[in-house]
Amino acid sequence: MNYRHAFHAGNHGDCLKHALLVALIDALRRKDTPFAIADLHAGRGTYDLTGEEATRTGEWRGGIGRLLDDPPPALAGYVALVRRLGLYPGSPAIARALLRPQDRLVLNEMHPEEYAALAAWARGDPRITLRCGDAYALRGVVPPAGMKRGLVLFDPPYEVTDEHDRVAAAMHAAHRAAPTFILAAWYPVKHLAPVRALRDALHDLPRRVDAALYLRPPLDPARLNGSGLLVINAPWQYGERAGAILDALRARLADAPSAEIHLEATRD
Repeated sequence: MNYRHAFHAGNHGDCLKHALLVALIDALRRKDTPFAIADLHAGRGTYDLTGEEATRTGEWRGGIGRLLDDPPPALAGYVALVRRLGLYPGSPAIARALLRPQDRLVLNEMHPEEYAALAAWARGDPRITLRCGDAYALRGVVPPAGMKRGLVLFDPPYEVTDEHDRVAAAMHAAHRAAPTFILAAWYPVKHLAPVRALRDALHDLPRRVDAALYLRPPLDPARLNGSGLLVINAPWQYGERAGAILDALRARLADAPSAEIHLEATRD
């Protein structure tokens, strides 16, 4: 309840998460049939990178600040969307910008102040349903009513020690409730023990693509050394696009030659 993403908006973790999110939504848009996106840790929608919080940390300068000028082809669509939307877009804003009239967006945010900002930002859009509550209480939310395909995004702050376990359990529950939906979980990389546990807990779910970028050796549990997005029911050719995105991010964001990419895909 103390987390405020405004301090971290536009950092390297956001760049990875949002570039891959654009790729997933692009895949959903290939078909005319409607889809729904459920963003279960939505935040406030958009973030001002000139505001007090972002200025205090300056994290965006090592993230989106390095991509805005002449982005590589794999990141061009994501960067163009950021430029078009103005304020740095959180995942709700990216999803909303890519919705069509027949599509739907469900946004959940637990923090009262962040939810109030989110509600003000979303006001008047009939495609958006808002919810203020526990992201892991999935009944009635996943799948969104009447929708047979779409995407569920888990993006918690990982402030509590069992968050990786809660994400894994929720991913299994979401897959049982909506077996045709794409499921995506962003995770931080500080050290590898909790990341390995998350990967192991999800090894039996189908069509996994796990894409991560380690900007520094993942050895310091007190520092964000990288991040990843683990996707279940990954769409056709998403793994190839994820690999190109990781290569482009490493080229622009890494300060040391020790930066590494982790890309693992299964077909089952």
